[in-house]
Parts: sequence; C-alpha cells; structure tokens
Amino acid sequence: MTNHLTRRKLLGTAISGAAVFWDKERLLAADADPRVRGPFPILSTPFTETGAVDFEVLANEARFVDWGGCPGMIWPQSGDSVDLLTLEEKLRGMEVLAEASRGFKTSALCLGVQGKDTAEMLVYARHAEKLAPAAIISRPPDSGRTEDDLRQYWRELAKVAKRPVIFQTTGGVAYKGPVPSVKLMIELAKEFPHFGYIKEEAAPIIARTRELCAAKPVIRRVFSARGAHGWLFESHLGTEGLITERAVYADVLAKLWRLMDSGQDPDTVRDIHAKLMLLFNLGQHLPGGDLRGFQLHLWKKRGVFKNMISRQYGPKQTIPGKPIFSELKLTDDEVVEIDFRFEALRPYLKANPPSFDARAK
Repeated sequence: MTNHLTRRKLLGTAISGAAVFWDKERLLAADADPRVRGPFPILSTPFTETGAVDFEVLANEARFVDWGGCPGMIWPQSGDSVDLLTLEEKLRGMEVLAEASRGFKTSALCLGVQGKDTAEMLVYARHAEKLAPAAIISRPPDSGRTEDDLRQYWRELAKVAKRPVIFQTTGGVAYKGPVPSVKLMIELAKEFPHFGYIKEEAAPIIARTRELCAAKPVIRRVFSARGAHGWLFESHLGTEGLITERAVYADVLAKLWRLMDSGQDPDTVRDIHAKLMLLFNLGQHLPGGDLRGFQLHLWKKRGVFKNMISRQYGPKQTIPGKPIFSELKLTDDEVVEIDFRFEALRPYLKANPPSFDARAK
C-alpha cells in the first residue's frame, strides 16, 4: 500500500507539533457557521437573445451547482452581475435563487449585497434578509475613499444583517478606494459576531492570508479567491474554501475540496488542480478573458446555458445606461483547444447529470 503524505503529515514534518496546531485551529474556529465553508462558486449571469437576464437559466445554473455537490454558491457578485445589472434585475434574481434553493440538497445560498454607497447597499441587504439565505457577501462600496468609509459602510450593514457576512477585500470597476486592512477586518469581527468571514484577494495575498488565518477564531473563515490559482498553497496556510466565478466546474471543485479537507490522496489533489490550471490559463489567450472567452462555451457544453450572450462595459470601463450585449464568438480552433483541455477533467466530472436545459422543459 502506498504511504501517502497527507497535508497534516506534511505540516507535521515541517513544524514540531504542527498536527496538534492544525486540530486546535479547527477546534477554535468551531464557532463559525458550518454551512459557510468550502467552495462557494459565483454564478455567471445568463442572458436571453434580447439581452435580458434569463432567470430560468439562472435557477438551473444554481441547481447544477447543488447537483455538483458544492457546499454553497453566490450571486450577484461578479462584474457581469454587480456592475452590469439593474437594481430590479438583481432583486428579482435574488428571489429566483431563494425559491430554487428550497429544493437544494447540498448547497447553501449566499447573496451579494454590495452597493455604490451605503444607501444602495442597504436596499439589497434588506431584500436579502427577507429571503433568508445562509449568508451574504459584500465588497467595499464604490464611493469609499478612506478606510473609515469602509468601516462605517460595514457597520451599517451589521445593523441589518442577521446571518454570516463575508467581506470581499477588493471592489469592482468603479472602486478607487483602499483595500480594507487586516486590522480593520479583525476589529469588525470582534465587534460583530456574524462578521469575520473573508474572501481574500488583495495583494500581498500570502502575507494577508497568513495574518488573517493567524487571527482565528476572531476571524472565523478565510476563503481563497483569484480563480483558484493559489488555492492549494493558501489552503495549507489555513483557508477553508474558495470563492470565485468557477461554477461550471462545481462537481470538480467539490471533489477537490473533499480531498483537500480530509488530507487524503495528495496525488489526486495535485492532478485535479493542475488540470484545472491548464484549462484556466487558456483564458489568457482567448477573447474576453477566461469567463467570456470559454466558460460560456462550457456552460453550453454542460447543458445549462442556451447561448453565449454577454453584456459589456461601455467606453473607458463605464457602465452604459442602455446595456450593450452581443453573442461572443469563438473560432473552430479555439473550441477545439477548450474541449481538448476540458477533456483532462473527464475522470473527475460527476456522472449522470440530470437535464438542466431550459429548452427541454
């Protein structure tokens, strides 16, 4: 029998008493909500041929993530859903997902409540609270210019939120303010028991991740981000999940997480992560980046999305008053390359998916 070197054993060989420390860290973090842990992929926003949000496909996308076995999912959070949707579209999408989540077997729903300022954020937060998701997530306000702006913004959120709140440490296209310091996040986590969940994606990533993980149990959970590129290393430092727009790989992420969390079969952990990186790196060479470049193609391939319609930013990264949308096109050789790299994940895909194609209903 092969004597695999598990993560716990690896830590034990590097630091005296490391295995004891790892168990102690897990024990100290036990006051964190057990539902808010593991990969929480961000849902991509599907659109109809006319450029409207396709709420039926959005619900099917959520059902796909639940079928794939991910502990949770998030929406609205990425650029295609936060920066390019109207307030009404976001509120309606939250309702659609809350309704769909009633039938989930595995996944916890987390709703995004960021706004350009405190007033807008509170509209989303109050609506989300009525829908009672497992958690909510908020990035800094677009209008924030000082760390005190962030402090006051999140303190106002604390007055409304009654469930775990995840902080995203960077803002969106319009955000020009500071990155929240680790000190601020610890301060707010001490002040509010439902804070202290962090999606860390701000530089310097490794230094901040170490500092946040060392602050447990005040900091309740640290999530990796950035497209999963640093997930393995950061998990060894103490992150306990992943938040990034990779929902089309929900079944693969769920399998990888189970192995990472158990410390079992490091060979398979390395193989899955390497093959994911082989595919994700292709986004550097395709139009629109990795999301618009090929993940919409894979959503169609996996039977969830009906098209490759995408909304776009206006000139100079502004958000147009009237949405601009178009069907993204890939060349034949680009499709061949995407499918070639995706095929490497075949052994780790969950078998026998049900139909998620809204056209078949």
